[in-house]
Amino acid sequence: MRPVHDEECAVACTAELIGGKWTAILLHDLSEGPRRFSDLERALPGISPRTLSERLRALDEEGIVSRHSYAESPPRVEYELTAKGAGLLPIIEAMRQFGHDWLVPEHDHSEDEGVRAEPIGA
Repeated sequence: MRPVHDEECAVACTAELIGGKWTAILLHDLSEGPRRFSDLERALPGISPRTLSERLRALDEEGIVSRHSYAESPPRVEYELTAKGAGLLPIIEAMRQFGHDWLVPEHDHSEDEGVRAEPIGA
């Protein structure tokens, strides 16, 4: 019997791709359009330049973001989502909505008592 979560499991593959710390937030920021490294760094307080660089490099290698260098002085580099990266945006939006519905303190869950989510595929 093959393991449930191996390299052929679409959920496991996607989780590995976007599950790294900062990755989902980075994708969310890039959903608004091309960004320079310094813009991303400011938008992600607490991320180290090294970690940001590593995440961007990994996403570039996976074809999720593209890196554009401009021959200017000083040099300018921008990152933007590819079509493959844009395909992840519904997942990021679902995460945002879940956070607003269930994790952000302002939501009142008293009305939700006894409400159960439908099983996946129902």
